[in-house]
Amino acid sequence: MSEGEPGTPLWRRLGWMAAIWGMSVGALGIVAYLIRWWLMG
Repeated sequence: MSEGEPGTPLWRRLGWMAAIWGMSVGALGIVAYLIRWWLMG
């Protein structure tokens, strides 16, 4: 999928950005929880 593809609707591009953002926030949360668990253990 090219970046400036004219056939891609805006809502789909925003949905992908939101999904990637949510997954990255979740991954950071998991890493932070594991580091906290490791330090407390």
